[in-house]
Amino acid sequence: ILQASEGAAREGRVFAEKNAIVRIAECLVEVFGMRFLFLSASDTRKEHKAFTLHYIFSYAQQDRFLIVQTKVEEKDPQFPSLAHFLPQANWQEREVQDLLGLIPAGHPDPRRLVLHEDWPGGLFPLRKDFEPLGKVPRVNGEYVFERVEGEGIFEIPVGPVHAGIIEPGHFRFSVAGEGIHKLEIRHFYTHKGTEKAGEGKSPEHLLCLAERISGDNSLAHAVACAQAMEALGQIEVSPRAQFLRVVFLEMERLHNHMSDIAGIALDAAFSFGASQLMRLKETLLRLNEQLTGTRLLRSVVTLGGVRRDISGVQKERLLKEIKKIKDDFEKTIQILWQVDSLMDRVETTGAIKKEIVEVLGGVGPVARASGIDRDLRRDHPYAAYKDLLFRVPVFVEGDVESRMKVKAQEVYESFKLIYDALELMPPGPLRGAVKPLMPDQSALGYTESPRGECFHWISTDRHGKISRWKIQSPSFSNWPLIEYAVLENIVPDFPLINKSMNLSYSGNDR
Repeated sequence: ILQASEGAAREGRVFAEKNAIVRIAECLVEVFGMRFLFLSASDTRKEHKAFTLHYIFSYAQQDRFLIVQTKVEEKDPQFPSLAHFLPQANWQEREVQDLLGLIPAGHPDPRRLVLHEDWPGGLFPLRKDFEPLGKVPRVNGEYVFERVEGEGIFEIPVGPVHAGIIEPGHFRFSVAGEGIHKLEIRHFYTHKGTEKAGEGKSPEHLLCLAERISGDNSLAHAVACAQAMEALGQIEVSPRAQFLRVVFLEMERLHNHMSDIAGIALDAAFSFGASQLMRLKETLLRLNEQLTGTRLLRSVVTLGGVRRDISGVQKERLLKEIKKIKDDFEKTIQILWQVDSLMDRVETTGAIKKEIVEVLGGVGPVARASGIDRDLRRDHPYAAYKDLLFRVPVFVEGDVESRMKVKAQEVYESFKLIYDALELMPPGPLRGAVKPLMPDQSALGYTESPRGECFHWISTDRHGKISRWKIQSPSFSNWPLIEYAVLENIVPDFPLINKSMNLSYSGNDR
């Protein structure tokens, strides 16, 4: 270790030689019980004559984050891979290899992840000298899938173009009969280059981009992005805005979870339950529009607070509607649990062991359904969550039924959080004083989105402009888990497993 320092609130910084990264990570995880969150790489050759890697760890016992920083020189672009020790670093390191051309030495699977086979070699989109508006020449190439050989083994390719309106993603099943022996996924067909698009943008423009990472989680991404920039500008969020953020975030969680459970019911041919839940989702979206002018809560968050208040009349109307929705939801859920044809399809289906989720870094309801008691709202509280009491539902079976139960229980907790936040919300302004972002600094923003942990890591240049924007979406964390969830299941159950995990293509590809 070369040097340690304090960064933003609740963030410790450690600067280390790259050859010590593996030993440091092992020490932090095994000795101190920290959890590796994600890896961010930046092209800082102009400022520091080298690339910079940031390894972000969580120390929930003390509500702290630790950022381990190291340099990688252009003439020696290799850095030691953590994937053998921390398998969740697999995708993280492959993304750095694709987008910045830095090589994780010793990585067990060095194939491309983000860039597809027609992308030319030696062209790295997150380097500062890459021209994002230029036309990229295409080349011939082939992605080599891992094959399962043996008598009676067949491959079933699904996608990347699907029959519905969902975005493209490729799934290649190796099956014997209908039993799944292996699944390999291939995504990033619609990579939007969002992180590159954020370079040099104003804070307001960055918030606009953040809301478009994943449409149904617009607010969670916007709040995480805003919190990072508020730390960079030392901007105080007004107390009333902190409670309003909780109300709107839980409204977003409600319509997401209801949609998820409805999708499972529909794939199990229980149309009545699906239609009732989608009716409640539509009611929630209309409530969002009445309160904020937008169904998906876009443009609600701004630096230092929120743009929309909830008046006394709106509060009473919201509480009345929430009570009706809660009553209808409870009746529908009770019916779902009594439908044998549905329960037969979800019990023991798509089970993921706790050890697998831990090793691969699973987050959100998927992790909590496999026995992992973790939630950023409680473990690293933000907005007004520290002032509110709520329960984090945890189940241990890790199957589709458990994921349904986690989300159903979280819906009840969201109703309670909305009610308590409205009752405890103090009077005051909607927004604190906005200040310029500090130059040559970096900060972390985060939320517990409906899908799980959402992180935004933002760095500024010497002029205080956005230099690097790293987005760690919950879907990027959870997509690798689906390859394990389907094992020893049958092909017709894949849609149920997929829906229960609710993984976003857009949020993953970003």
